[in-house]
Amino acid sequence: MVEIRNLTKYYGTHPAVQDISFTVGDHEVLGFLGPNGAGKSTTMNMITGCLPSTSGTVLVDGYDISKDPIEVKKRIGYLPEIPPVYPDMRVRDYLNFAAGLKGVSRNDRTKQVENAMERLHITDVQKRIIGNLSKGYRQRVGFAMALLGSPKFLILDEPTVGLDPTQVMEVRRLIQDLAREHTIIFSTHILAEVTAVCERVVIINKGKIRAEDTIANLEASVGGDLKLRLKVEGEITKVTEIIRNTEGILSVDEVEFDSVGVNAFTVAASSEAVRKTLMSRLIAEDCMVLEITSVKSNLEDVFVKLTASSRTQSREDAFEELGREMDEQRMADASAQDAEDTPAADAAESEKEAKD
Repeated sequence: MVEIRNLTKYYGTHPAVQDISFTVGDHEVLGFLGPNGAGKSTTMNMITGCLPSTSGTVLVDGYDISKDPIEVKKRIGYLPEIPPVYPDMRVRDYLNFAAGLKGVSRNDRTKQVENAMERLHITDVQKRIIGNLSKGYRQRVGFAMALLGSPKFLILDEPTVGLDPTQVMEVRRLIQDLAREHTIIFSTHILAEVTAVCERVVIINKGKIRAEDTIANLEASVGGDLKLRLKVEGEITKVTEIIRNTEGILSVDEVEFDSVGVNAFTVAASSEAVRKTLMSRLIAEDCMVLEITSVKSNLEDVFVKLTASSRTQSREDAFEELGREMDEQRMADASAQDAEDTPAADAAESEKEAKD
Protein backbone atom coordinates (compact mmCIF):
# COMPACT_ATOMS: atom_id res chain seq x y z
CA MET A 1 0.00 0.00 0.00
CA VAL A 2 1.10 3.56 -0.75
CA GLU A 3 -0.12 6.28 1.61
CA ILE A 4 0.25 9.98 0.87
CA ARG A 5 -0.47 12.23 3.86
CA ASN A 6 -0.64 16.04 3.64
CA LEU A 7 2.13 16.17 1.05
CA THR A 8 3.30 19.70 0.21
CA LYS A 9 6.05 21.12 -1.97
CA TYR A 10 7.08 24.77 -2.32
CA TYR A 11 9.55 26.18 -4.84
CA GLY A 12 10.50 29.38 -3.10
CA THR A 13 7.13 30.96 -2.35
CA HIS A 14 5.33 29.09 -5.13
CA PRO A 15 3.22 26.09 -3.98
CA ALA A 16 3.64 23.29 -6.55
CA VAL A 17 1.74 20.72 -4.45
CA GLN A 18 -0.53 21.72 -1.58
CA ASP A 19 -1.50 19.38 1.25
CA ILE A 20 -2.59 16.37 -0.84
CA SER A 21 -3.56 13.01 0.64
CA PHE A 22 -4.62 9.72 -0.96
CA THR A 23 -4.05 5.98 -0.67
CA VAL A 24 -3.31 3.30 -3.28
CA GLY A 25 -4.26 -0.27 -2.37
CA ASP A 26 -2.36 -3.43 -3.29
CA HIS A 27 -2.70 -4.51 -6.96
CA GLU A 28 -4.61 -1.34 -7.78
CA VAL A 29 -4.05 0.81 -10.87
CA LEU A 30 -4.55 4.44 -9.87
CA GLY A 31 -4.80 7.14 -12.51
CA PHE A 32 -3.14 10.39 -11.42
CA LEU A 33 -4.77 12.83 -13.76
CA GLY A 34 -4.28 16.54 -14.33
CA PRO A 35 -3.48 19.22 -16.92
CA ASN A 36 0.09 20.18 -17.72
CA GLY A 37 1.65 22.01 -14.78
CA ALA A 38 -0.84 20.62 -12.26
CA GLY A 39 1.82 19.06 -10.01
CA LYS A 40 1.77 15.47 -11.27
CA SER A 41 5.49 15.01 -11.91
CA THR A 42 6.40 16.86 -8.71
CA THR A 43 4.23 14.44 -6.75
CA MET A 44 5.71 11.41 -8.52
CA ASN A 45 9.24 12.65 -7.74
CA MET A 46 8.37 13.07 -4.05
CA ILE A 47 6.78 9.61 -3.82
CA THR A 48 9.90 8.01 -5.29
CA GLY A 49 12.35 10.01 -3.18
CA CYS A 50 13.84 11.90 -6.12
CA LEU A 51 12.64 15.20 -4.66
CA PRO A 52 12.29 16.13 -0.96
CA SER A 53 8.92 17.39 0.17
CA THR A 54 8.44 20.62 2.09
CA SER A 55 6.11 18.80 4.48
CA GLY A 56 3.93 15.72 4.66
CA THR A 57 4.51 11.98 4.67
CA VAL A 58 4.91 9.26 2.02
CA LEU A 59 4.57 5.67 3.26
CA VAL A 60 5.39 2.80 0.88
CA ASP A 61 4.69 -0.65 2.30
CA GLY A 62 4.83 0.95 5.75
CA TYR A 63 8.24 2.61 5.20
CA ASP A 64 8.58 6.39 5.40
CA ILE A 65 10.44 7.80 2.39
CA SER A 66 12.12 10.45 4.56
CA LYS A 67 13.33 7.96 7.19
CA ASP A 68 13.92 4.76 5.18
CA PRO A 69 14.61 5.91 1.59
CA ILE A 70 16.61 2.80 0.67
CA GLU A 71 13.83 0.42 1.77
CA VAL A 72 11.27 2.46 -0.16
CA LYS A 73 13.36 2.58 -3.34
CA LYS A 74 13.88 -1.19 -3.21
CA ARG A 75 10.14 -1.56 -3.58
CA ILE A 76 9.59 0.99 -6.36
CA GLY A 77 10.10 0.81 -10.11
CA TYR A 78 10.00 4.35 -11.50
CA LEU A 79 9.59 5.49 -15.09
CA PRO A 80 9.91 9.29 -15.18
CA GLU A 81 8.50 11.38 -18.01
CA ILE A 82 11.98 11.52 -19.60
CA PRO A 83 13.50 7.99 -19.32
CA PRO A 84 16.90 8.06 -17.53
CA VAL A 85 18.76 6.05 -20.18
CA TYR A 86 22.42 6.41 -21.17
CA PRO A 87 22.46 7.20 -24.91
CA ASP A 88 26.02 5.86 -25.42
CA MET A 89 25.24 2.39 -24.02
CA ARG A 90 23.73 -0.58 -25.78
CA VAL A 91 20.26 -1.64 -24.66
CA ARG A 92 21.27 -4.93 -23.01
CA ASP A 93 24.38 -3.42 -21.39
CA TYR A 94 22.31 -0.59 -19.94
CA LEU A 95 19.68 -2.95 -18.50
CA ASN A 96 22.41 -5.15 -16.98
CA PHE A 97 23.98 -2.04 -15.47
CA ALA A 98 20.61 -0.85 -14.09
CA ALA A 99 19.90 -4.30 -12.64
CA GLY A 100 23.25 -4.19 -10.83
CA LEU A 101 22.44 -0.75 -9.39
CA LYS A 102 19.13 -2.15 -8.14
CA GLY A 103 20.93 -4.95 -6.33
CA VAL A 104 19.76 -7.80 -8.53
CA SER A 105 22.06 -10.80 -7.98
CA ARG A 106 24.31 -11.91 -10.83
CA ASN A 107 22.55 -15.28 -10.95
CA ASP A 108 19.15 -13.62 -11.46
CA ARG A 109 20.27 -10.63 -13.54
CA THR A 110 20.26 -12.27 -16.98
CA LYS A 111 16.81 -13.78 -16.47
CA GLN A 112 15.29 -10.47 -15.31
CA VAL A 113 16.84 -8.48 -18.17
CA GLU A 114 15.61 -10.97 -20.78
CA ASN A 115 12.14 -11.05 -19.24
CA ALA A 116 11.93 -7.23 -19.21
CA MET A 117 13.11 -7.00 -22.83
CA GLU A 118 10.59 -9.62 -23.91
CA ARG A 119 7.71 -7.87 -22.14
CA LEU A 120 8.56 -4.53 -23.79
CA HIS A 121 9.34 -6.10 -27.19
CA ILE A 122 12.88 -4.72 -27.34
CA THR A 123 14.80 -8.01 -27.62
CA ASP A 124 15.43 -7.32 -31.31
CA VAL A 125 17.25 -4.05 -30.50
CA GLN A 126 19.21 -5.29 -27.47
CA LYS A 127 22.59 -4.81 -29.19
CA ARG A 128 21.83 -1.35 -30.56
CA ILE A 129 23.11 1.91 -29.05
CA ILE A 130 20.28 3.62 -27.16
CA GLY A 131 21.04 7.05 -28.64
CA ASN A 132 20.33 5.66 -32.12
CA LEU A 133 16.87 4.38 -31.18
CA SER A 134 13.60 6.19 -31.84
CA LYS A 135 11.89 8.04 -29.02
CA GLY A 136 9.35 5.25 -28.68
CA TYR A 137 12.03 2.59 -28.30
CA ARG A 138 13.91 4.70 -25.73
CA GLN A 139 10.65 4.99 -23.80
CA ARG A 140 10.31 1.20 -23.82
CA VAL A 141 13.90 0.75 -22.66
CA GLY A 142 13.12 3.04 -19.71
CA PHE A 143 9.99 1.02 -18.96
CA ALA A 144 12.03 -2.20 -19.01
CA MET A 145 14.45 -0.63 -16.52
CA ALA A 146 11.55 0.14 -14.17
CA LEU A 147 10.58 -3.56 -14.12
CA LEU A 148 14.03 -4.75 -13.02
CA GLY A 149 14.36 -5.85 -9.41
CA SER A 150 10.75 -7.12 -9.29
CA PRO A 151 9.40 -3.99 -7.57
CA LYS A 152 6.12 -4.27 -5.76
CA PHE A 153 5.11 -0.75 -6.80
CA LEU A 154 5.37 0.87 -10.22
CA ILE A 155 5.27 4.65 -10.64
CA LEU A 156 4.72 5.52 -14.29
CA ASP A 157 4.89 9.19 -15.32
CA GLU A 158 3.43 9.63 -18.82
CA PRO A 159 4.55 6.13 -19.98
CA THR A 160 2.97 6.37 -23.45
CA VAL A 161 4.64 9.64 -24.49
CA GLY A 162 6.28 9.22 -27.89
CA LEU A 163 4.68 5.86 -28.68
CA ASP A 164 2.69 5.16 -31.82
CA PRO A 165 -0.93 3.88 -31.52
CA THR A 166 0.11 0.21 -31.76
CA GLN A 167 2.74 0.66 -29.04
CA VAL A 168 0.23 2.52 -26.87
CA MET A 169 -2.14 -0.46 -27.07
CA GLU A 170 0.73 -2.78 -26.11
CA VAL A 171 1.59 -0.64 -23.08
CA ARG A 172 -2.06 -0.63 -22.00
CA ARG A 173 -2.16 -4.42 -22.11
CA LEU A 174 1.17 -4.59 -20.28
CA ILE A 175 -0.08 -2.33 -17.47
CA GLN A 176 -3.23 -4.43 -17.09
CA ASP A 177 -1.07 -7.57 -16.96
CA LEU A 178 1.36 -6.02 -14.45
CA ALA A 179 -1.52 -5.07 -12.15
CA ARG A 180 -1.84 -8.75 -11.19
CA GLU A 181 1.54 -8.55 -9.46
CA HIS A 182 2.12 -4.84 -8.85
CA THR A 183 0.50 -1.73 -7.43
CA ILE A 184 0.61 0.95 -10.13
CA ILE A 185 0.33 4.75 -10.05
CA PHE A 186 -0.16 5.93 -13.60
CA SER A 187 0.29 9.66 -14.19
CA THR A 188 -1.02 11.23 -17.39
CA HIS A 189 -3.06 14.05 -18.88
CA ILE A 190 -4.49 11.79 -21.62
CA LEU A 191 -8.02 10.84 -20.59
CA ALA A 192 -8.29 7.83 -22.90
CA GLU A 193 -5.29 6.23 -21.19
CA VAL A 194 -6.87 6.55 -17.75
CA THR A 195 -10.22 5.17 -18.90
CA ALA A 196 -8.51 2.19 -20.55
CA VAL A 197 -6.31 0.98 -17.69
CA CYS A 198 -7.28 2.60 -14.37
CA GLU A 199 -9.79 1.55 -11.76
CA ARG A 200 -9.71 4.71 -9.66
CA VAL A 201 -8.71 8.28 -10.40
CA VAL A 202 -7.18 11.19 -8.52
CA ILE A 203 -7.59 14.51 -10.35
CA ILE A 204 -5.11 17.23 -9.42
CA ASN A 205 -5.06 20.85 -10.55
CA LYS A 206 -2.91 23.77 -9.38
CA GLY A 207 -1.29 21.47 -6.82
CA LYS A 208 -4.58 20.52 -5.11
CA ILE A 209 -6.67 17.36 -5.35
CA ARG A 210 -10.00 18.17 -7.00
CA ALA A 211 -11.52 14.67 -6.96
CA GLU A 212 -10.76 11.10 -5.92
CA ASP A 213 -13.08 8.19 -6.80
CA THR A 214 -13.78 5.42 -9.28
CA ILE A 215 -14.32 6.50 -12.89
CA ALA A 216 -17.96 5.36 -12.78
CA ASN A 217 -18.71 7.41 -9.65
CA LEU A 218 -16.98 10.48 -11.06
CA GLU A 219 -18.95 10.26 -14.29
CA ALA A 220 -22.18 9.87 -12.32
CA SER A 221 -21.28 12.86 -10.14
CA VAL A 222 -21.35 15.27 -13.08
CA GLY A 223 -25.11 14.86 -13.10
CA GLY A 224 -26.87 17.94 -14.39
CA ASP A 225 -29.38 18.07 -17.20
CA LEU A 226 -30.10 15.21 -19.59
CA LYS A 227 -28.28 15.54 -22.91
CA LEU A 228 -29.90 14.32 -26.13
CA ARG A 229 -28.19 13.97 -29.50
CA LEU A 230 -30.35 14.01 -32.61
CA LYS A 231 -29.74 13.59 -36.33
CA VAL A 232 -32.52 15.30 -38.23
CA GLU A 233 -33.19 15.66 -41.96
CA GLY A 234 -34.69 19.04 -42.72
CA GLU A 235 -33.94 22.73 -43.16
CA ILE A 236 -31.56 23.68 -40.34
CA THR A 237 -33.25 26.94 -39.34
CA LYS A 238 -36.66 25.30 -39.19
CA VAL A 239 -35.39 22.30 -37.18
CA THR A 240 -33.50 24.51 -34.72
CA GLU A 241 -36.58 26.66 -34.15
CA ILE A 242 -38.77 23.59 -33.48
CA ILE A 243 -36.26 22.18 -31.00
CA ARG A 244 -35.89 25.48 -29.13
CA ASN A 245 -39.66 25.95 -28.85
CA THR A 246 -40.32 22.43 -27.54
CA GLU A 247 -41.34 22.45 -23.88
CA GLY A 248 -38.64 20.90 -21.69
CA ILE A 249 -35.70 21.79 -23.98
CA LEU A 250 -33.35 23.94 -21.94
CA SER A 251 -30.73 24.76 -24.58
CA VAL A 252 -29.30 23.79 -27.95
CA ASP A 253 -25.63 23.21 -27.15
CA GLU A 254 -24.21 22.08 -30.50
CA VAL A 255 -25.25 22.00 -34.13
CA GLU A 256 -23.02 20.05 -36.55
CA PHE A 257 -23.24 19.25 -40.24
CA ASP A 258 -23.64 15.49 -40.79
CA SER A 259 -24.44 15.06 -44.48
CA VAL A 260 -26.41 16.82 -47.21
CA GLY A 261 -29.69 17.94 -45.66
CA VAL A 262 -28.88 16.26 -42.34
CA ASN A 263 -27.58 17.96 -39.18
CA ALA A 264 -26.72 16.71 -35.70
CA PHE A 265 -27.99 18.56 -32.64
CA THR A 266 -26.91 18.19 -28.99
CA VAL A 267 -29.52 19.60 -26.63
CA ALA A 268 -30.10 19.82 -22.88
CA ALA A 269 -33.49 18.50 -21.74
CA SER A 270 -35.24 18.68 -18.39
CA SER A 271 -36.28 15.00 -18.39
CA GLU A 272 -36.40 11.80 -20.44
CA ALA A 273 -40.08 12.50 -21.26
CA VAL A 274 -38.99 15.37 -23.50
CA ARG A 275 -37.59 12.87 -26.01
CA LYS A 276 -41.08 11.68 -27.10
CA THR A 277 -42.49 15.22 -27.25
CA LEU A 278 -39.58 16.43 -29.35
CA MET A 279 -39.84 13.54 -31.82
CA SER A 280 -43.59 14.09 -32.21
CA ARG A 281 -43.15 17.80 -32.97
CA LEU A 282 -40.39 17.24 -35.51
CA ILE A 283 -42.31 14.50 -37.35
CA ALA A 284 -45.48 16.65 -37.36
CA GLU A 285 -43.48 19.39 -39.10
CA ASP A 286 -42.19 16.94 -41.77
CA CYS A 287 -38.69 16.76 -40.29
CA MET A 288 -37.29 13.22 -40.44
CA VAL A 289 -35.65 12.10 -37.15
CA LEU A 290 -32.90 9.67 -38.18
CA GLU A 291 -31.42 9.14 -34.74
CA ILE A 292 -31.97 10.22 -31.15
CA THR A 293 -29.82 9.05 -28.22
CA SER A 294 -29.00 10.07 -24.68
CA VAL A 295 -25.47 11.38 -24.18
CA LYS A 296 -23.79 9.95 -21.11
CA SER A 297 -21.36 12.06 -19.10
CA ASN A 298 -17.79 10.76 -19.31
CA LEU A 299 -14.43 11.36 -17.67
CA GLU A 300 -13.74 14.23 -20.05
CA ASP A 301 -16.79 16.09 -18.73
CA VAL A 302 -15.57 15.56 -15.17
CA PHE A 303 -12.04 16.70 -16.04
CA VAL A 304 -13.23 19.87 -17.78
CA LYS A 305 -15.62 20.71 -14.96
CA LEU A 306 -12.92 20.35 -12.29
CA THR A 307 -10.06 22.06 -14.11
CA ALA A 308 -11.40 24.50 -16.70
CA SER A 309 -12.90 26.93 -14.18
CA SER A 310 -9.51 27.67 -12.65
CA ARG A 311 -7.53 28.28 -15.85
CA THR A 312 -8.49 31.95 -16.20
CA GLN A 313 -7.63 32.49 -12.57
CA SER A 314 -4.33 30.69 -13.14
CA ARG A 315 -3.34 33.21 -15.79
CA GLU A 316 -4.30 36.08 -13.48
CA ASP A 317 -2.26 34.52 -10.69
CA ALA A 318 0.69 34.11 -13.05
CA PHE A 319 0.64 37.79 -14.03
CA GLU A 320 0.26 38.83 -10.40
CA GLU A 321 3.17 36.61 -9.36
CA LEU A 322 5.31 37.94 -12.21
CA GLY A 323 4.55 41.48 -11.07
CA ARG A 324 5.57 40.64 -7.50
CA GLU A 325 8.82 39.06 -8.69
CA MET A 326 9.64 42.12 -10.80
CA ASP A 327 8.95 44.40 -7.84
CA GLU A 328 11.15 42.28 -5.58
CA GLN A 329 13.95 42.30 -8.16
CA ARG A 330 13.76 46.10 -8.49
CA MET A 331 13.93 46.45 -4.70
CA ALA A 332 16.91 44.09 -4.54
CA ASP A 333 18.70 46.02 -7.29
CA ALA A 334 18.00 49.31 -5.52
CA SER A 335 19.34 47.94 -2.22
CA ALA A 336 22.48 46.71 -3.93
CA GLN A 337 22.99 50.12 -5.55
CA ASP A 338 22.50 51.88 -2.21
CA ALA A 339 25.10 49.60 -0.64
CA GLU A 340 27.59 50.48 -3.38
CA ASP A 341 26.98 54.21 -2.80
CA THR A 342 27.63 54.19 0.99
CA PRO A 343 30.68 56.03 2.46
CA ALA A 344 32.13 52.72 3.63
CA ALA A 345 32.00 51.43 0.09
CA ASP A 346 33.64 54.63 -1.19
CA ALA A 347 36.40 54.35 1.43
CA ALA A 348 37.05 50.74 0.52
CA GLU A 349 37.26 51.68 -3.14
CA SER A 350 39.69 54.54 -2.37
CA GLU A 351 41.88 52.23 -0.29
CA LYS A 352 41.94 49.70 -3.12
CA GLU A 353 42.98 52.40 -5.60
CA ALA A 354 45.75 53.62 -3.23
CA LYS A 355 47.20 50.11 -3.00
CA ASP A 356 47.16 49.79 -6.76
